[in-house]
Amino acid sequence: MSNQQSLDDVRRYYGEVLQSSSDLKTGACCTLDAMPAYLQSQLADVHPEVKARFYGCGSPLPPALEGMTVLDLGCGSGRDAYLLSRLVGEHGRVIGVDMTAEQLAVARTHQQWHVQRFGHARSNVDFIEGYIEDLAGCGITDASIDVVVSNCVLNLSPEKGRVFSEIMRVLKPGGELYFSDVFADRRIPESLRHDPVLLGECLSGALYTEDFRRMLATAGCADARVVSSSPVPLFDEAVIAKIGMINFRSITIRAFKLPLEDRCEDYGQIATYLGTMPNLPHAFELDDHHRLQTGRPMLVCGNTFDMLAGTRYARHFRLQGDKLVHYGLFDCAPTDSTAPAAGACC
Repeated sequence: MSNQQSLDDVRRYYGEVLQSSSDLKTGACCTLDAMPAYLQSQLADVHPEVKARFYGCGSPLPPALEGMTVLDLGCGSGRDAYLLSRLVGEHGRVIGVDMTAEQLAVARTHQQWHVQRFGHARSNVDFIEGYIEDLAGCGITDASIDVVVSNCVLNLSPEKGRVFSEIMRVLKPGGELYFSDVFADRRIPESLRHDPVLLGECLSGALYTEDFRRMLATAGCADARVVSSSPVPLFDEAVIAKIGMINFRSITIRAFKLPLEDRCEDYGQIATYLGTMPNLPHAFELDDHHRLQTGRPMLVCGNTFDMLAGTRYARHFRLQGDKLVHYGLFDCAPTDSTAPAAGACC
């Protein structure tokens, strides 16, 4: 099957087959309680039709977005894009890219409604019909984006390596990729990879975690961090019969456009969170094993230090140390050994 046929099948599934999230055959879509409380309250200001056509599997909306330019890959009906619209504020910008005209029609229909709801003078959201594999074709230039987000979409692409390369191209130095997606504990058999239902349900396109790690490293990111992870239950008996031997997880990943090492090295560096990010007065969770409490110094590896010092998060931390003295590998490990990670610390 050609890549174009795969894209057409996905477009048909999300544009014609699915009419609401209740039509899905898996438990990949995140529940409301999986979303931070401050975002749950903002969902009330998102149009009901936009929410009904949401098919994401997580809550990939990082903090500290005021004034940022954020790119939402596979924005669909615009739920996350409109949440981001409020988070970036009137001086920020949100760009949503999707290939499904029916989904974008829903998003655009309610664009002015959200302007009025948020009290903005004009919309700070642009919706572009296009392919996430070809962001240049969408008019998105090199190093023009502060943050890239995506919600259970990258698995649908037949050219995932190209997607990650495009993401790294458009991100500014120090920019962040923050996305949720479905991952598998093994490679999907070729006989199932093009099944239109399994593909549309985000199963047959799910990346094996180790292949994801290698793919992102090839794109230029040596250290991706798992923020959260949860199992994806299968509800449909026909789906279970086909692919029930594979374990799927919904995982939220954080990565940066930074020159990081492929292992976590110890330089004796210290980071102290100042408690200044909006809605995060007590702690900031960089990943599933780095919870930086306000005012409490934490010894961190060189990569973690750079993730804080070389990004928009720097002003929210007191950072001490350099890389003049090396003490060997940093004693750090992820809480979930099945998570897609590179090195000892991620």
